[in-house]
Amino acid sequence: MNGRGSAVRATSKVKGRSGRFVAATAMVGALTVLAACTDEGEVTSAEGTSESSSQSTAPTELTSAVPEGLETFYEQSLAWDECDGGECATLEVPIDYQAPDDGSIELALLRVAAGGDKQGSLVVNPGGPGGSGVDYAQAAALAFSADVREVYDVVGFDPRGVARSAPIMCFDDAQMDDFYGSDPSPDDAAEEAEADALNEEFVAACEAAAPELLGHVSTIEAARDMDVLRAALGENKLDYLGASYGTYLGATYASLFPENVGQFVLDGALDPTLSDQEVSLGQAGGFEESTRAYVQDCIDSGDCPLGDDVDAGMQNLVDFLAEVDENPLPVSGDTVTELTEGWALLGIIVAMYDEGAWPLLTQALQSAQDGDGSSLMYLANFYADRNAEGVYSGNSGQAIYAVNCLDRPSPEGAPTAEEMQPQFDEVAPVFGKYLNGEGACAIWPETAVETIDDYSAAGAPPILVVGTTGDPATPYDWAVKLADTLDSGVLLTYEGEGHTAYGRSNSCIDDAIDGFLIDDVVPEDGLTC
Repeated sequence: MNGRGSAVRATSKVKGRSGRFVAATAMVGALTVLAACTDEGEVTSAEGTSESSSQSTAPTELTSAVPEGLETFYEQSLAWDECDGGECATLEVPIDYQAPDDGSIELALLRVAAGGDKQGSLVVNPGGPGGSGVDYAQAAALAFSADVREVYDVVGFDPRGVARSAPIMCFDDAQMDDFYGSDPSPDDAAEEAEADALNEEFVAACEAAAPELLGHVSTIEAARDMDVLRAALGENKLDYLGASYGTYLGATYASLFPENVGQFVLDGALDPTLSDQEVSLGQAGGFEESTRAYVQDCIDSGDCPLGDDVDAGMQNLVDFLAEVDENPLPVSGDTVTELTEGWALLGIIVAMYDEGAWPLLTQALQSAQDGDGSSLMYLANFYADRNAEGVYSGNSGQAIYAVNCLDRPSPEGAPTAEEMQPQFDEVAPVFGKYLNGEGACAIWPETAVETIDDYSAAGAPPILVVGTTGDPATPYDWAVKLADTLDSGVLLTYEGEGHTAYGRSNSCIDDAIDGFLIDDVVPEDGLTC
């Protein structure tokens, strides 16, 4: 237990102008922690296994085809050991699917067994990229309904390069503090040079830390890992629930293996056809609108530190961040002693993931006005998956670079950040200057070995796509687009604020998803709750 929450339920990236990708963790209620705290020494990983052996299971006879050359991986048995929160095992996968004999890695798995008669295995992913599926499954009692847990083994895996699965660790904790706390909106040539130097240092460290794996952590490769996992679990079809970035992983899997798709739920959808700039622009607008909704709520609640007018309140946020840029605020009770503009921005953004956190943000902004940055730093720590002692619970803020830079390289001829800035400023007067720019991806040394041009997943059964109208990190339009892109996409809409819907919205959403997963009842396309 590290004194705060570890990875929670749904993550999505936000990219600053200086190019810092950060894993944004969705807060449930007033930053309610969903993931159980883990003792990594008790979780089976590439470094070791639990001493108490529970069982070994060989895959049942499968009717789905095994890709040629991958028989060893598809036919492996999983040895499940008791561990904190469930049963753990490791799955062996090739580093390079195009050269499977050239080396392999082990992926950490955690299974929470069905409470009753087992219907199948539900593989889950909380997003990121960089979120831990092991932590997500470990929190199954809080993240998934009792009805789902009664009939499904909930199975989480840490994707390649993430957490316990050959993690890509470029910077140590102190360096990550400098990375997150650095200036997210360089104002002059000197500050631009500092940002460039930091990105170059980070990229060089990643290249040195994981030279063999760095070019093989794409979402396509993670999706191929999921098919190996499906076979090792003895399932002819993959039942899956992915949140946020997990919807991109799910859509990728469905496009590669439409014949192996079972019950698929994609909650907080990411449009897989978007470019990197389009993702950033969409998020800029999403966070702008969510923040406007917060400011209105703050005003309605009375004594709002941002004033009594929404437009003025948004401008006050701009002014506040500019002031913190010039004069960082003191922080107490943390190894970080100053709240910089970078940390303050994270503290504001994280509260947009769930409206239950809005009162905490109001209190933090009031404290900041009184000259104390400690409360905003507290919020920023949730965003960075960090505790007050300066310890990061995983590598989400680093793995997210490795995955995104492979998945969404900027195409040749794309507009420069400078050319795009007026559009960002128009869409998001507060956040536009922070969310525009390539950063490290502009100098990333690797490219993906495989790409996908068609995300229609032709031949797959119905795939449930869930969108939230006030989602800041994965704007609602992306869910509409993904449901339309998938040949069998079915759109389910939650009218509300915050990131993702399942487990944090209403019974209409939860019942529709549960009915789909358990009884194969497909909701009416376009159902709004």
